[in-house]
Amino acid sequence: MPFIAPTADVDERARLGDGTRVWHLAQIREDAVLGENCTVGRGAYVGPGVTAGDNVKLQNHALVYEPARLGDGVFVGPAAVLTNDEYPRAVTPDGRLKTGDDWTAVGVTVREGAAIGARAVCVAPVTVGRWALVAAGAVVTKDVPDFALVVGVPARRVGWVGRAGRPLILKSEGLWVCPETSELYAEKDGILTAW
Repeated sequence: MPFIAPTADVDERARLGDGTRVWHLAQIREDAVLGENCTVGRGAYVGPGVTAGDNVKLQNHALVYEPARLGDGVFVGPAAVLTNDEYPRAVTPDGRLKTGDDWTAVGVTVREGAAIGARAVCVAPVTVGRWALVAAGAVVTKDVPDFALVVGVPARRVGWVGRAGRPLILKSEGLWVCPETSELYAEKDGILTAW
């Protein structure tokens, strides 16, 4: 059974898995689906129809706009934003206030185990690959490969990380090792895979 803090605003049409915790002042909109054992921090926002797998952590004030898709074990840091409007405007070219019919939401996909650092922004439509790490404050405007470590504005790859989130160390040509787990990874043509 999920836990919902008294000041949280969870739409009755949202579905929350067993063990999921929603903290104070968080808002989860209609038709959002969160898996088991998720944590939604204070003041976080989950838009209509957003889906998240099991063991997802949305830290305080994270903003996840529809139609975002989060895999199992995803981490979204404090005040990080997953956007949904490629061409944001409040009004149409003739000055009329835009409504939902005046634009098409595009989403951010964050794959299994990936982490989005504090105050990072993912500008839709982008995909953050499995176990990738987006550094705090980065602005992601292009897809991020699996296991990539990206930093900066706009975000660029500066290295690789393993499942533990630690930067990998080059062991030999095309072979990387995690300093924490000793897990090996192979790099070929700019793609990293667990070995």
